[in-house]
Amino acid sequence: MADLLGSILSSMEKPPSLGDQETRRKAREQAARLKKLQEQEKQQKVEFRKRMEKEVSDFIQDSGQIKKKFEPMNKIERSILHDVVEVAGLTSFSFGEDNDCRYVMIFKKEFAPSDEELDSYRHGEEWDPQKAEEKRKLKELAQQQEEEAAQQGPAVVSPASDYKDKYSHLIGKGAAKDAAHMLQANKTYGCVPVANKRDTRSIEEAMNEIRAKKRLRQSGEELPTTS
Repeated sequence: MADLLGSILSSMEKPPSLGDQETRRKAREQAARLKKLQEQEKQQKVEFRKRMEKEVSDFIQDSGQIKKKFEPMNKIERSILHDVVEVAGLTSFSFGEDNDCRYVMIFKKEFAPSDEELDSYRHGEEWDPQKAEEKRKLKELAQQQEEEAAQQGPAVVSPASDYKDKYSHLIGKGAAKDAAHMLQANKTYGCVPVANKRDTRSIEEAMNEIRAKKRLRQSGEELPTTS
């Protein structure tokens, strides 16, 4: 009997120590605070959505407005606003560089922005329809000029003046090429035509002539001198 009672007591959990009780109390308090924060955040989202639904509804009913710019929002708020706008059948875009400074613009479907207008907002510029129209016309004009230039082919460059007129005091009125054909050699300066300078003898004939001249010179040197 004693052994049975001892085994039952040993199998039972020991009462928690003072340290364990403190740890469990802090864990319960932390879980309660977290749950409270989650409920507050959920309530804030609900209230924010209701406020955005009211602003979007007022925007739709105002016939004088075609677009509306909201204040910068965080990522969660922008997501809620985009959802409200989509449900209402409108168009929305986010602009801005820094994540916490990005803002939302909404547009009515019949006044959806063009690519040029969106590009202006992305660059932090105000949309000016008049300037955009001027820019579009200039772009079309430049494109038209490029097409016309391509159809005409490469441009022919003409010199501003004729070199013959510029140097007429040196070469006369005739062309330089014609003047070169008319050039005659001046015999007083020893100009000999190239054809007259050409040696038509063969190498063997030239060598024989050289040897003959050499023998003649040597024989002349050996003749006795007369007293």
